[in-house]
Amino acid sequence: MHNQFRVQFLKNPTLAALCLLMSACASLPDVHYLKTSLDPQNSASVQTAQGNTLSKQKTESLLAQRLRSAKVDLPELAALEEAATGRPLIAGNKLTLLNDGPKTMAAMMAAIKNAKDHINLETYIFDQEGLGGEFADLLIQKQREGVQVNIIYDSIGSLSTSPEFFQKLRDAGISVVEFNPVNPFKRMISWRLNNRDHRKILVVDGMIAFTGGINITDDYSSASLFRSRSKSRANLGWRDTHIQVEGPAVASFQWLFMQTWVSQKVDDLAARKYFPPLKPVGDKIVRVIDSEPDGDYEIYKAYILAMQEAKTSIHITNSYFVPDAQMVDALTKAAKRGVDVRIVFPGVSDASLVRHAGRSFYTQLMASGVRIFELQASVLHAKTAVIDGYWSTVGSTNLDMRSFLHNSEVNLIAIDQNFGAVMESAFNEDLKNSLEINPEKWEQRPTSDRIQEWMARRLEYWL
Repeated sequence: MHNQFRVQFLKNPTLAALCLLMSACASLPDVHYLKTSLDPQNSASVQTAQGNTLSKQKTESLLAQRLRSAKVDLPELAALEEAATGRPLIAGNKLTLLNDGPKTMAAMMAAIKNAKDHINLETYIFDQEGLGGEFADLLIQKQREGVQVNIIYDSIGSLSTSPEFFQKLRDAGISVVEFNPVNPFKRMISWRLNNRDHRKILVVDGMIAFTGGINITDDYSSASLFRSRSKSRANLGWRDTHIQVEGPAVASFQWLFMQTWVSQKVDDLAARKYFPPLKPVGDKIVRVIDSEPDGDYEIYKAYILAMQEAKTSIHITNSYFVPDAQMVDALTKAAKRGVDVRIVFPGVSDASLVRHAGRSFYTQLMASGVRIFELQASVLHAKTAVIDGYWSTVGSTNLDMRSFLHNSEVNLIAIDQNFGAVMESAFNEDLKNSLEINPEKWEQRPTSDRIQEWMARRLEYWL
């Protein structure tokens, strides 16, 4: 996520006061005993392309095929996660991991060029410069070809984008919605300034979906060092991860887009074939999890449960780490029971205050055996994890209080060891471009760094 909200928060006392007033009562649920407090069904629900739910026997057989390790009772864990999140598993999907901006933008623009009926885009930032301008021109072209384009952008995230840019899209016939406008007179009844739409969703013709961490900005016009042959540090783009989804799970992303659209109390969407019949196109079993302010904290619970139940490894890459005590507890307890916990954080960040807040947890984490790495050269913006080699997630959610409490977010969870291997490969590539934090050297850091960490930590709730 770009730093727009945090910059405005710190520079504008009135905005800061309003945010503090409106968010003072929000808190995350007690999840220390999440497993024992849940009441799972006899088995997880697995939905097919036809909308049917598999029997318990078929579900357990299908899940057993996803895993080669006897250490994990996958059917039990899948049922627990469903009880925690309320979201079923969806079978029959194809997943394509997209690393960095050029690869992701090429895939999204290719899908858009082939659109025949509609394009639904939900993004935190839609920038008008460079790549953002090219993206907008392509959307305008498709609208003129008769393809209905619908866009939701976040008011704070896109604060630096001129109103004229969005008016140009509207003038071309594109339906454009500003999520929770900064100007209260635009949405008097439901004005909630501190609640932002941080999701990144693109759905094309109801047949293909994209999600992850990538915004529509020029920061992604170049690749990072990820799998780069040259290793040159000149003109590097941001390091990020997106995912392309085909199959029955696409309908879940379509529903999320429509729910956000309706929540803004604007004009109805133009009539289109938003939910075409979806056939199985792959063998991946996924769960699409969303969260929103004042909701049931589904993504937070899924993360915590996966950490609490981890048997062998927790490998995380995340751009903004300002966790609550319960997440720190889940990570440290995992490390103490012998789980290989390794986390890649940014060595270069667009949000120095958040980086200092995250670093304030390093000593506690490393004391328990957690290994911490910082990615070099590029700004890290990815939000991914792979646990025990079979549970993987890609999405928009940062491991911070803002994502869990104040933002609308979306993550895809894949239950599959083969896809887990793809995620592990990407994690190992990030390790190659990172430096490990040495606990002894860390304790010798300057007092000025410690002061900045202490001060940033005091603001963790609002960062």
